[in-house]
Amino acid sequence: MDREAIAIIGMGCRFPGAKNPEAFWELLCNGIDAITEVPASRWDNDLFYDPDISKPGKTNSRWGGFLEQVDQFDAQFFGISPREVKPMDPQQRIMLELSWSCLEDSGYSPNELSGSQVGVFVGACNYDYDQLQHQDEKNIEGHTATGTYTCIIPNRISYFFNFHGPSVPVDTACSSSLVALHQAINAIKEKECEMALVGGVSVLCTPTSYISFSQLGMLSPTGQCKTFDSQADGYVRGEGAGIILLKPLGKAIEDKDYIYGVIKGSAVNHGGKARTLTSPNVYAQAQVLRAAYTKANISPNTVSYIETHGTGTPLGDPIEINGLKRSFRQLHQQHELPLPEKPYCGLGTVKTNIGHLEAAAGIAGVIKVLLAMKHRKLPKIVNFEQLNPRIELDGSPFYIVHETQDWQQLKTDAGEWIPRRAGVSSFGFGGVNAHVVLEEAPVQVQSESSRVRQIHILTLSAKTEKALSELVSRYQNHLETYPELAVADVCYTANTGRAMFKHRLAVIASEPQELTQKLRQHTAGEEVVGVNCWEPRSSNSYPKVAFLFTGQGSQYLNMGRQLYETQPTFRQALDQCDQILRPDLENPLLEVLYPQEEQNSSSSFLDQTAYTQPALFAIEYALAKLWFSWGIKPKVVMGHSVGEYVAACVAGIFSLEDGLKLIAMRGRLMQQLPAGGKMVSLLASEERVKKAIADYSS
Repeated sequence: MDREAIAIIGMGCRFPGAKNPEAFWELLCNGIDAITEVPASRWDNDLFYDPDISKPGKTNSRWGGFLEQVDQFDAQFFGISPREVKPMDPQQRIMLELSWSCLEDSGYSPNELSGSQVGVFVGACNYDYDQLQHQDEKNIEGHTATGTYTCIIPNRISYFFNFHGPSVPVDTACSSSLVALHQAINAIKEKECEMALVGGVSVLCTPTSYISFSQLGMLSPTGQCKTFDSQADGYVRGEGAGIILLKPLGKAIEDKDYIYGVIKGSAVNHGGKARTLTSPNVYAQAQVLRAAYTKANISPNTVSYIETHGTGTPLGDPIEINGLKRSFRQLHQQHELPLPEKPYCGLGTVKTNIGHLEAAAGIAGVIKVLLAMKHRKLPKIVNFEQLNPRIELDGSPFYIVHETQDWQQLKTDAGEWIPRRAGVSSFGFGGVNAHVVLEEAPVQVQSESSRVRQIHILTLSAKTEKALSELVSRYQNHLETYPELAVADVCYTANTGRAMFKHRLAVIASEPQELTQKLRQHTAGEEVVGVNCWEPRSSNSYPKVAFLFTGQGSQYLNMGRQLYETQPTFRQALDQCDQILRPDLENPLLEVLYPQEEQNSSSSFLDQTAYTQPALFAIEYALAKLWFSWGIKPKVVMGHSVGEYVAACVAGIFSLEDGLKLIAMRGRLMQQLPAGGKMVSLLASEERVKKAIADYSS
């Protein structure tokens, strides 16, 4: 395994007809074409549409892929004033929201990453909202600049989350988000950042580019993207946004992150001088693919899918296919492989579903491939009936994915399974080409243990009561949709990977069905045992926690046994104490605490001071570690007698090894005192006590 590769550990998206990754996958699998007419809320189609593009100021396209509620934004959630948000580009708003969603999807609380070396790279080439702001110069004010400059899209994300890595906008037109991904990969490898948010966004607010692209003959007059089809007549514009979170593969595995996929390699180039500025260059496209697979160090016969640029133009599609064939032919020669006898690599494009998202097109393709790897299916290409006569696939490795199918794994000549691998292409109309090589996530070994916690707690929070109710409903629906989910995993991620807000809910349950039922009852307004809803007095002030460690006399046989059998953290800490104490105790600590045959407490080793004190120390230390693992950490620690030693150890005054050796020696010394001794506690000053015992002092 290449631990130096880059893992994708989180994602978020909003695309036409799909407000999140789950809805996006459903759209893809069902072969839905989400293209509609331009909504009246954007502009008046009748004013600008005309089939005759020779007429000035007219567009021959009245269609596109559009987001719903693009004007909706919770400015208060992000601490943005009403005055500042008014001239703020929807592209900034959407990327802020998706960044939050992506971080939560990765299992990281945004607060947890504050101050970290996290980079932000965003592809953006749409300036529609800026044009709207400048239609009337009287509306221009101080926040107009920060609201509309594309550099502020990543910069605002870095500012809000307090990220200290690079914060870079990328504009290479249609290849923007893949070029941003390429830059983020390099930044991580050069140690400029530890993690990186990468995405692309485009929101259509004016007909200006529609008119310009129509005049260039780019747009489909029929409103359908028919990639590779004989009836292809241009592309359909779309809007949307996607974002992913990157992390070095080795670190992601070490941190037990969920991994959607692995980036094996990437490449970017420009075709130089071509027939025209916007003409696609078959040689440059072939070269960028060859460079990406060479960098990834994988042979072409192990790649089973290509998410093509596939805009659906009658000239661009054949050029892209020729570039693909040329690059794979050269790669076969490079690896000294014979050309295939039958096709093995599927071709598809998300543009037939949601349109060409321009700056966000590349990231949409990446997210599609990651979801396909997760579900092990290849979604069909939409609007495809008959192959473009200018395209020749016979004798090549490629075939069109015209029906949704299982994504079969390829095998080596020795019969070994090859991980699912795919490439994603994006080509900017100014000549910047990008290609990224993806591989499915490595199999992550789950640590199985029979010591399962019997009771779990789910904590949810939101900034408003309404938002909390919506969050509860989403969790309920998610658990009903995926009943196979482990309740421990759901609770762990919700409890540790989410920011804590003012309005809170806690649910106690032992299994998914019980958790789902309690959420359902709470949503219905019922009073439910084990469900608590509350609002702290101040969301900015948390109660200070103190740990008090008890002294001798609290011991009993089998104390903490259920925790030892069900809680890995508690067990690990107690096992560690047992090993450290082996040289200092005649009988092992665990045999004293949990004897095979229970003895009467009067004759138990546990009641002998030499064992009592180390046992109490170990139990209290293990309990502290368990609380730590649940996120409960003290501001103050206190102890009495034996507990003073544990408190000092937890506070870092001395190490666990030193603490255990001290307490074991203390116990042995006290054990050697004559039997029948007494202890007295006096509420008196030291001077008075000394005077009282003066006659008995040696």
